[in-house]
Amino acid sequence: MSNPLYSQMQPQNHMNGFMQRFQQFQQMFKGDPRQQVQNLLNSGKVSQSQYNQAVQMANQLQRLMGK
Repeated sequence: MSNPLYSQMQPQNHMNGFMQRFQQFQQMFKGDPRQQVQNLLNSGKVSQSQYNQAVQMANQLQRLMGK
């Protein structure tokens, strides 16, 4: 008998869930992502530090995805 909690905690299941949520986000997102983030920075909703961190994360994701 399989433990559903245990199976949800497996790295593969975690990654599958992340990818599914990312694909849903991608389908719903409209516009230029860089412009959206720049607008958040300009409006003060995001600090320069948060912006820099987001850029670093985006660059890491691009490398992981081979783009």
